[in-house]
Amino acid sequence: MGFGGIGFWQLLIILIIILLVFGTNRLRNLGTDLGEAIKGFRGAMNEGGEDKNKNSEPKLEKIINHDEPPNGKV
Repeated sequence: MGFGGIGFWQLLIILIIILLVFGTNRLRNLGTDLGEAIKGFRGAMNEGGEDKNKNSEPKLEKIINHDEPPNGKV
């Protein structure tokens, strides 16, 4: 049994019908377009995260002066 009670042979027949209706070139183009859309979406999500980090307040860094002795007992 496969997906939802559909067996291997039923899935194979459905795949053959899809290939006959759409053709291999159209399915290949559809796969390429889908892949490019996913890459574009991921790129937009990454750019959005970078913009968010750029607009946030800068992190404060601790300045260490080596000329002064440290606070507390040594």
